[in-house]
Order: sequence, then structure tokens, then C-alpha cells
Amino acid sequence: MPDPVPQEELPILEALVNIRNRLTALKKDRGEFIKASDVNSLYQGVVKQVQKLNAVRDDGTAYNNRLDTTLADVFALLSLFYLTIGKTKDTLAAYSQIASMRQILNHMNESAVYNEGDLVPFRRRLAELRDIVMRDAEAGKHPKALTKLLERQLNECDAIVQQLLESLSVISPELVPVHQRLISIRRQLVALAAKEGSQKAELKPLQEELRNIDSRERVDGKFLGPSGVVPASQAICSGLLEECFDIAQEIKAHEDSKNVATSLKPIYDRLSDIRSELESLVLTHRWTLRETDLWNYSLSLQEIDKMRVDGKFVDSEGNRPDGQYVLLYLLRRCYGLIYRLLSCSEPVSEELMPVANKLNTVKKCLNEVLKYGGPFNARDLYPYQLALFQIDSMRKDGRFVGADGSIPEGQGIIMANLNECHELVEMLKEAMDEGETEFEDDDEEDEYSDDDA
Repeated sequence: MPDPVPQEELPILEALVNIRNRLTALKKDRGEFIKASDVNSLYQGVVKQVQKLNAVRDDGTAYNNRLDTTLADVFALLSLFYLTIGKTKDTLAAYSQIASMRQILNHMNESAVYNEGDLVPFRRRLAELRDIVMRDAEAGKHPKALTKLLERQLNECDAIVQQLLESLSVISPELVPVHQRLISIRRQLVALAAKEGSQKAELKPLQEELRNIDSRERVDGKFLGPSGVVPASQAICSGLLEECFDIAQEIKAHEDSKNVATSLKPIYDRLSDIRSELESLVLTHRWTLRETDLWNYSLSLQEIDKMRVDGKFVDSEGNRPDGQYVLLYLLRRCYGLIYRLLSCSEPVSEELMPVANKLNTVKKCLNEVLKYGGPFNARDLYPYQLALFQIDSMRKDGRFVGADGSIPEGQGIIMANLNECHELVEMLKEAMDEGETEFEDDDEEDEYSDDDA
């Protein structure tokens, strides 16, 4: 239960609610591109409120009231806006990515289904985000309060990763191969459980593999090492094996009902819709994604996550119906897709994304033409030259300028791609000229041959 908001914090809360409403309205406005000036103006408003909040609060006390949740919402929205305007290397842009990682890491910790290889990308990304935060802190770009907040969140994520690594360290080296096989099988099983239709053909080989592990790797219920000794960490592998058998049995027993009880169907349908939409965005994000769109998905997933009691979904009577594995798989899959979309956000503003996409398409086509060669002539190159000319003509004093006269993020990337496209065109022209020269030489040789004859 959140704490009540003290009287002296009420004006700050009111101001933050107003900023959140303005951010939400800006997010919904698809009529025009999001301007960096609008986002920066709102951010400066938040900074002022944070400074006021720091003045009335004690640094040594932990607070958890409506103001804190509102401030978290505002920072999360601002973070998505920073990604949208192309400021992906900014401290504020790291906020949403850290939050997304923490959700995934918490679920990994809860499920205990992971291996060391799964943690490597998270450790690497956390180090990259920490570098961004430290660099901005040294440059004094953001208030110390924001830097401290992100440092604390990074430390929390690092602590979870370390905890996960430590839990893996207790697994005996002799059992690591078995553990990794069981992790892989479990993931395949929960993915299978979330599929529609009959899964008997795909389920059978997984069940056989589980039986082989059970019969060949275990003796009297114990996993044995190469020398016949009983290694430590039996409980982890045995528990994972039993869980795999349980999931396989649940798939088999409830195949006709798609493995989800009727009482959980609304949650299943909602998660399935979110997953479908997010998977579509993964394929089309370069053209259709505005990072602020992920806000609604994140809120929906958090609402669903909060429905769980002791990690399980329950019905109106407090029972735990069948289909838990399926729902948790879908929930974690959605969290993973959001993190993937946040991670692949490019440092190009929304306003320049159409230009960036067009250049990427032209560059890809030119590379294909160069790769497979001719014959081709000047007319074949004309569409590419025209496209590059159109993009070139959009620049003013060598820069791409926004509708409001500002200089959007992503100038360097777009200019690099534009120059590369021009170089590719020149290479194709040279190849075309060489081809014509060879053709003329062949004609001359034919003429000499005719004269000799």
C-alpha cells in the first residue's frame, strides 16, 4: 500500500501529473513528428520538480507514495521519447532499457530456467548503459539525482545477474551438460504449449529425450558423474527434469483446450494479442515503430504480472488453474520482445527515419547490383541517382533540418550512408565504363581479324 503524500509534496505531485498528461497527449499525436524541443521542454520541467522534491526530502529515507510512482511513469515516458527522437546514447534513454532488463532478470530468477550464456548479453548491455550514464554524469548533462537513480537501478540489475551466476556456480561441472539440455528442453516445451493445434508430433521426441535422460543419466533417482560418483546439485537438475515431465504431461492432457483453463482464457487471449502485435513490430519496427508506443504494452504487461499470487495466476476462488506455464511463457516472451525493440532503437530521430529507411533501401539495392554485376547501362542507375539527388536536395547547409528549423538526431549516420551510396554509384559507373571499354576492344579485335582474312 503506497504511503500518503505529505502536504508539502502535493504541488510537486500536481505538476508531475500535469507533465505526465502532456507526455501522454504528445505520445498519442500521430499528426506530426515528435519535436526534440517539446521533449526537452518537458524534461526541464521534470528537473525543476525533482529539485523541489530533493529540497523537501531526506536522502537517507526510502519513500514510496503516489508521487514516486508518478515520477517513475514520467521518467519511463521521457525515456521512450528520447529513443523516439534518436537520443539513444543519452542517460535518460537508458532508463526504459534498464527497467525492461530488470523485469526479464526477475522472471529468470523466479523461473530458474537459464544458463550462463543467457546472462552474457545482459552483462554486456548493463556495462554499456553504465558507460553512458557515467559519461553524461562527468559532462554534467543531467541532475545528480537522476544519475543516482540510474546508478541504483544498474546496481540492482547487476546484483540480480550476480545472484543468477552464483546459483549456477553451485551446479557440479559433471552436471552442466545435463542442466543445459534440460533448460533447452523446457524452453521448447513451454513454447510448444503456447502453440495452437495438435502438438503430438513435436512433443513425442522431447518426451523420449526426457525419458533417456531419466533412464541413462540417473541411477536410483540420482544423476551420476563419469566416474560413477554422485555430484552435488542433484536437486536443481532433478527438479528441472520433473518440471519438464509435468509440462509435457500438461500439454498432453490439455491439448484440446490449448492448455489453458477457461478462467484464464481472458488473460491468455490478451497476452496472445500483445505477443502478436509485438512480433509484428519486430519485423516492421524500422517503418512503423514509434518507441513511445511501447508504453501501452508495458503497462498492460505490468497489470497482468500484478495479477499473480505467489508467482501463479489464480481464478476468482483463489485456485491455480491449469495453463500456468503457457501464461508465464507468453508474459516473458512479451517482456523479451519489448526489450528487443528497445535495444534495437537506432540513434536517428523519428523525423529522419523515412530518409534513413530510404537510404538503407537504396544502399541495399546498389550492393546487390554491384554483387551480381551487369550488364547494365546509365539508364539502370538513373533511379538510384534520382533517389540520392532527392535526398541531397533535402539538406540545408549540409544538414537535414526539421520542420521547426531544428537539427534532428542522426545526421552522422545518414550522411555516412549517403556518402556510401554515392561511392557505390561511382563504383558501378566505373564497372560500366570498364565493360564498355572491353566491348570496344573486342570489336577492334574482330575488325583486325576480318582485315587479316
